[in-house]
Amino acid sequence: MEEPGKLVIIAGPSGSGKTTIVRHLLGAFPRLAFSISACSRTMRKGETDGEDYYFLTTDEFHDKIKSGEFLEWEEVYPGSYYGTLKSEVERLRKAGRHVIFDIDVKGALNLKKHFAQDAIAIFIQPPSIAALEQRLRLRSTESADFLNQRVAKAKYELSFAPDFDKIILNQALPEALLEAEKTVADFLSS
Repeated sequence: MEEPGKLVIIAGPSGSGKTTIVRHLLGAFPRLAFSISACSRTMRKGETDGEDYYFLTTDEFHDKIKSGEFLEWEEVYPGSYYGTLKSEVERLRKAGRHVIFDIDVKGALNLKKHFAQDAIAIFIQPPSIAALEQRLRLRSTESADFLNQRVAKAKYELSFAPDFDKIILNQALPEALLEAEKTVADFLSS
């Protein structure tokens, strides 16, 4: 039986490019498997339950919190809960897979603390708040109020970057992808 897999934790503000980087890494490293987070928000167009997220009602989410089923969880926006289920990570690691996460900043640091040397925490930093705001506007998935909430949260999240093992500036995507690939390759081979 193989050693339990390592954990690659990717975090950064919404719109920083972390999901694009995670998808690239999944293609570059066949032993990597995506940890599907649970959330209490409504499903967006094109999303699939059990593939993009485990979509739970707020009551279901609270029940799982009470029964200790999360490694970490946060109320990321008022009334919107996100978390990492213990069962999801255990399932992937027992199968000998390395686990990659695309999660919020606080959740990332909690996972890093929990798994210590078995995990690397990588912060994806946008070139600027203005660039981040432009990326979020181009998505056209949120109202102006929610967009403003995301920008305010991004400013707050940027303050946590120094707590991560590695910061990757996503100014030019091809360079950020190469840097992420090298960082992960070095970590997985150590």
